[in-house]
Amino acid sequence: MSDTRTILAITGEDRAHFLQGLVTNDVGKTRDGGIVYAALLTPQGKYLADFFLKCDGDRILLDVDTALAPALAQRLSMYKLRAKVGIEETALQVRRGTGPMPDGAVMDPRDPALGWRLYGAEGGGDGTDWTALRVARMVPETGMELTPDSYILEMGFERLNGVDFRKGCYVGQEVTARMKHKTELKKGLARVAISGDATPGTPILAGDREAGTLHSVAGDQALAYLRFDRATGPLTAGAARVIWQQD
Repeated sequence: MSDTRTILAITGEDRAHFLQGLVTNDVGKTRDGGIVYAALLTPQGKYLADFFLKCDGDRILLDVDTALAPALAQRLSMYKLRAKVGIEETALQVRRGTGPMPDGAVMDPRDPALGWRLYGAEGGGDGTDWTALRVARMVPETGMELTPDSYILEMGFERLNGVDFRKGCYVGQEVTARMKHKTELKKGLARVAISGDATPGTPILAGDREAGTLHSVAGDQALAYLRFDRATGPLTAGAARVIWQQD
């Protein structure tokens, strides 16, 4: 998945109400310049896209991975019906970093360690190794850990402030609430240590049984999607040895 971002502008007098009924987080938190992390799900509760929302005057900015932007804009347009809402791509870009925060920047709402984001005419970063930082903080990435088969609670969205269980209905809310209140997660995102060469996408085996999949790799650490009941003994990913670091 690319590192580029597309900023959509959601305009019109119904913009906040429109998004509130669709996304996993409370759009009201964006008032007074706040920023939220959220997702759009299928009616079955599976992941479609994750993004940031930020108020900007009379519009709400939606910051999404460029590879997902066209399909997301199309999906949002399907939900418009009679709502007084406009959806258009902007020329804004995202700068981000972990050093001193520039004027106008906002802290990443997922985890303070992820630094700040700034929307303007110029994009780019400050040299931070984002993959290593994501692995260390167990933050999933679009197209890597986050795929169309993902359930957001298995991917850590509650810990990352990406879902609000008090906001009311949204698309996929019933399945997400059921996972929260009625089941114990048996699969999910985990940080693992690896010894040896391992490629993202390699199955993780517990003996001859598949126990998960290796994803983002940073040195001798990685993110993986694991079946927790099978990840209790010696694990391998190809020729590499894998150790589940239970936090």
